[in-house]
Amino acid sequence: MNVYLIALAAILGVAVVAWLYSMLIKNVSFVDSLWSLFFLLAALVFAANADSLATRGLVVLALVAIWSLRLSIYITIRNWGEEEDYRYQAIRQNNSPGFAIKSLYIVFGLQGLLAWIVAAPLLPAITSSTGMGILDISAILLWIVGFVFEAVGDQQLKRFKADSGNKGKVLDTGLWRFTRHPNYFGEFCIWWAFWLFAVSAGAWWTVFAPLLMSFLLLKVSGVAMLEKNIGERRPEYARYIKQTNAFFPGARRAHDHSNEVQAS
Repeated sequence: MNVYLIALAAILGVAVVAWLYSMLIKNVSFVDSLWSLFFLLAALVFAANADSLATRGLVVLALVAIWSLRLSIYITIRNWGEEEDYRYQAIRQNNSPGFAIKSLYIVFGLQGLLAWIVAAPLLPAITSSTGMGILDISAILLWIVGFVFEAVGDQQLKRFKADSGNKGKVLDTGLWRFTRHPNYFGEFCIWWAFWLFAVSAGAWWTVFAPLLMSFLLLKVSGVAMLEKNIGERRPEYARYIKQTNAFFPGARRAHDHSNEVQAS
């Protein structure tokens, strides 16, 4: 059986178990904790079925593990004891009645399938026996940039939210001064880095994977979803939008007061 299909079977198997558990607790939010683990599972399947692991394979496996475990642990701690995320509450409402059954493919199956597709560059990157070159060094550097943006951005947001005095305010310092979504930009860099490893292994054609991840981050479950109605929930965010890039880091723009009505 093709190792890529074995990875799919493993991911979907975990997704089904997670779905069964979600029906018991009536909450599907914990699928966010599983998202990064799907990639680690795929990477482990690829590594287990490789004849031997060259230096690139060991490096990529280690980087996937570091990224995956860090993100899963962070999200698990963040969501522990909380009610179902508002995004999933909306999905539940839009797909009721019968959401408990539908969530098997709407939530768990879909995320597992997407993770499997995005993980495609990991297969050649991990199993290739060719030596490392300049592209691999570039990939490591890009991965480091991405990991810093994602991990540091998450920690800055965590500290900001932990301060009750910041309730209703918008985080616009640290990495959040340069992009409204440093964590998503970080993940963007990380998956283009994994593609560079695949290119170095001769699998440039897996470019569909980082393109799909980029689309998800920008247009589906990332920036677009979070900012869909955030202005209604947090009015101060409108100013933040005018001053700060949505995704790619850039210099802060000056706030234009010309259209503001001054109270007399």
